[in-house]
Amino acid sequence: MTTKIHSAVDGRGRPRANVVTGGQRNDGAMLAEVLADIHIPRLGQGRPRTRPDAVIADKAYSSGTIRRQLRGRGVTAVIPEKSDTIAARQRRGSRGGRSPKLDADLHKGRNVVERSFALAKQRRALVTRYDKLAITYRAAVTLCAILTWLRALGDTP
Repeated sequence: MTTKIHSAVDGRGRPRANVVTGGQRNDGAMLAEVLADIHIPRLGQGRPRTRPDAVIADKAYSSGTIRRQLRGRGVTAVIPEKSDTIAARQRRGSRGGRSPKLDADLHKGRNVVERSFALAKQRRALVTRYDKLAITYRAAVTLCAILTWLRALGDTP
């Protein structure tokens, strides 16, 4: 009966990819699936862009596995470290390695995804989860994304 929406948004809070899973599903495990759903068409010819410049996330995504996965794709990880990870690294001393770099100014933009979810919560059917089937709930999430994009593109010629 529980559901999670895993979402990737651009710098203006417009959804780029949405994945709906069961509520018990781990956020970090779904990152690869969310990143695989990103397709940004190019202005001219060529295949769509599938890799973001950076992933700005909270501490839930700070595992080494996720950082290696992003590094392998050539994506900058702007993710703060968990306090227990910092303590474990410091206990190891020089063998603990360096802490990952964090661009604090870029990380301030993480609230964009939170505002995107706040906008989605304006849709009553999406928040209250009236749909019984996962496919119809995913359709409601997609419709919400379409409405967000239409609002953003409404004043363009």
